[in-house]
Amino acid sequence: MKKIALTYLLLTSYIFSNINAVVSILPIQTFVKSIGGDKVAVSLMVQPGNSPHTYEPKPSQMVEIAKADLYFAIDVEFEHVWLPKFQSLNPKMHLIDLSDNITKIQMQGKHECEANDEHHSAHEEHKHEGQDPHVWTAPSNVKIIAQNIYHTLKKEDPVNADYYKKNLDIFLASVDETDRQIIDILSSLEEGQKFMVFHPSWGYFAKAYNMEQVAVEVEGKEPKPKELIYLLKEAKEEKVKAIFTQPEFSDTVAKIIAKELQIPVVKVSPLSANWSENLINIAKVIAGKN
Repeated sequence: MKKIALTYLLLTSYIFSNINAVVSILPIQTFVKSIGGDKVAVSLMVQPGNSPHTYEPKPSQMVEIAKADLYFAIDVEFEHVWLPKFQSLNPKMHLIDLSDNITKIQMQGKHECEANDEHHSAHEEHKHEGQDPHVWTAPSNVKIIAQNIYHTLKKEDPVNADYYKKNLDIFLASVDETDRQIIDILSSLEEGQKFMVFHPSWGYFAKAYNMEQVAVEVEGKEPKPKELIYLLKEAKEEKVKAIFTQPEFSDTVAKIIAKELQIPVVKVSPLSANWSENLINIAKVIAGKN
């Protein structure tokens, strides 16, 4: 009976929704649901616990693609491979790039590693190449994403434009409130405050609040011993209060660093559905108010 009831619920949601939409990641699903309300059925590609860097859709998800009206893309890595396949499967599906009108930044800059021995001094730079796709980690960008969603839904379903506009206004007010709370939490910190992360996913968040993320990972690889020594030194000098790791990645090296510095390892994912609470909690940890 439970299976029958669930199937009925899914079918009726598609029947009574005006628009069938697909999104790549949980935060975008939250945004689309907030603005689309009960007039948009939203399917998710990258399921919780999986990485958008390497995700491969399941056959059941390809069925959802086949009947979708809209696909809200956000330029995460798996989309580079799969979006052409999705469009080939469903040529009528409209593809919307939600990062339109957002100024992208480069992935976290570099580690400057200095190693001295009795013979010489070495200096190396390790760079993360390419643009940072994690645009939704800054409230100002979330507001642009929300506007892009609204304009798409209004165009697709003009009869309900007022409904979408009302939801948009409510959502934008909530984004402003989140921003105000974060500013207040971080108000005691000096400009340029650094915080340590394993994977460099928080560049837009750091830029929004005049901070800097220090990433353990170098070009997708764990640090070499020399690089690890440099990171430990930098973290001690900056008095970082925690190291952030993601559930999608191994935290073995992060635990080693945390033990050496006697700071906690905080698991937090930029893919969290509750984006507002997520950012506020990160701010509290950085400020030492958790």
